[in-house]
Amino acid sequence: MMVPMSISLDEVRHVARLARLELDDAELMTFQGELNALLGHFEDIQSIDTAGLDPKPHAVALKNVWALDVPGKTLQREDALRNAPASKAGLFIVPTIIEE
Repeated sequence: MMVPMSISLDEVRHVARLARLELDDAELMTFQGELNALLGHFEDIQSIDTAGLDPKPHAVALKNVWALDVPGKTLQREDALRNAPASKAGLFIVPTIIEE
């Protein structure tokens, strides 16, 4: 039989200090309750008998979805440049952003 784990108020205060959180006593007690509830859920999960189950690397089956690399309808250069603020010789003109 497992002894139920619980987190003390001092442990919550210590973790909050490590995380540089300034919590008042009410917030510390709230977090203590939430963390203890979370530990209770973990204990419930640990009590499940998984002896006959195969280990799985993921919770759901992974499957790669590959699309065929087939050329399709393409955007014509004139259409691509139509809304460009500036273009020259079929190319986009962009502002220089390199400073010396």
